This record gives sequence, structure tokens and C-alpha cells, in this order.
Amino acid sequence: MASDAHAHPFDISRCVPNAEDERRLCGIACAASAWGREDFSYNEQCALQTCPDAPMLLTFGVHPQMPLAQKKNVQMRDSLDLLSALASQKRIDAAGECGFDLYNTAYRETETIQNELFLKHIETALKYDLPLVLHVRRAMHKIFEYTGMLKKIKSLVFHSYSGTAGEAQSLLKRGVNAYFSFGNALLLEHKRARECCAALDIHRILFETDAPYQARRGFEFSTYRDIYAILNEAAQLRRQAGIDTPVCTPDDLEQQTDINFKEAFSV
Repeated sequence: MASDAHAHPFDISRCVPNAEDERRLCGIACAASAWGREDFSYNEQCALQTCPDAPMLLTFGVHPQMPLAQKKNVQMRDSLDLLSALASQKRIDAAGECGFDLYNTAYRETETIQNELFLKHIETALKYDLPLVLHVRRAMHKIFEYTGMLKKIKSLVFHSYSGTAGEAQSLLKRGVNAYFSFGNALLLEHKRARECCAALDIHRILFETDAPYQARRGFEFSTYRDIYAILNEAAQLRRQAGIDTPVCTPDDLEQQTDINFKEAFSV
């Protein structure tokens, strides 16, 4: 079974109305990300209607980009309250996506608020024994500031991992139970993502579509089916690097990353 470690079903539905039927038909497991009440409610209804062969896991968090728009302060507080409520009611499988986005000056000016939000998510993950889904852009140094706390969390899933292989391995050596997810960046020729995907231990990698975002060239949006192209590209990268013995086929990679998906999200 293929596993999509990060997607946005509510947003996909606006692009492809029958996307969930297609996902279930293909037997693709999915970790569904939500930032607000409307998208979480949609995801939760989809999860209730899904089948064991294509489960949908629910994640909820306050995205680190949210503080940038001052008009969203009310929504941010509402989302934090909802995160606590969902975790206490055991309605989510992971907290996040959360973390840091220091991509440009505007985002960097919200770093203090991002710090506060990140601590709230860590506290929630620890209190309710939940995995934590991370969004980290140009901010891996921030993650290392929190390793003492992060190694106490059940597991971390780095959505669309953009760090180096060395940083990933350093986190693991420090006792952080981390998994690193790769998506269409592999097909978009992102050098660091390709190098890292080819170098990491096969037991520590995941794949995602981030659908409908991070579309491939020539496409308006990504879909669940992109997971197969991502698997093929990753298998080719790892074969060229000679990291897997015996050589890992796309089917082998699909099987192993499904195991990783279940371990990362405690399925």
C-alpha cells in the first residue's frame, strides 16, 4: 500500500471533487493536514468514511506562516484552542503541522510568535503522547535548539524535508525519533532534497504529495496519484547512489515506507 505522509484533503476537494474516491480506490493511506475548523471537519468526515485498506489519519496544528497575517490572530487563537480540544478528545493522530518558517524578512519578523506556537505544540504532543508534524523552512537551526524536548516526543515527521542528510543524521544521533518526508521536490530537481533522499536510512524516509500544493511542472496542482511518480524517482535516486543492498525497487520502497508510515504515526 502506498502511503502519503502529508496532504490536504479539504483543499484537494476544491481541485478534484472525487479525489477521496480515487484515493480509496488506489489504496493510498494518507495523513491529512488541517489548520482550521472547516478543513478539519471535512477531513474527519472523510476519515470516518474511509476503509482499512486506505486509512486517513488526522493531523491538526497552527501553521508557522499564520502569524504573518495580523488579521489571522483571532483564527490563530481559535486554532490553538481547537488543537487542545481535539488532542484531549483523542480525535487527532498527530499534532501539527507546526514549526518555523524563516523564508524571508516578513516571516522572520514573526519568529518570536513562531517560538511560542512551537512550544504549545510540543506541550500538546507530550501531554497527549502524539507524534509531531513539522514544517521547517530555512530554520533547521531552530530545531536543534529544542532537541532536549523533541527527543521526548513519540515521533517527529518532517513534512517536505529541506535540511541536509547530515542534519537529519545528527538529530537521530541525539535521540530524536525522526522521519523525513519527500515529495515533488524530487521531481522538481531540488538538489538538496534529492541528495538527502538518496542518502538516508530507508527506515527513516517517508513520501508525500502535499496535494494540492507543490505541483509538478506542467500541472496546476498535485494529486494523490503523484505518490507513484515520487516513489519511482526516489527508487532511481537510491539505486544510482548505491545505498540499498539489495537494490530497492519502487515496489520495495513502497512497502518499506508504508511500514515507516505506520511506525511514525503509531498506526
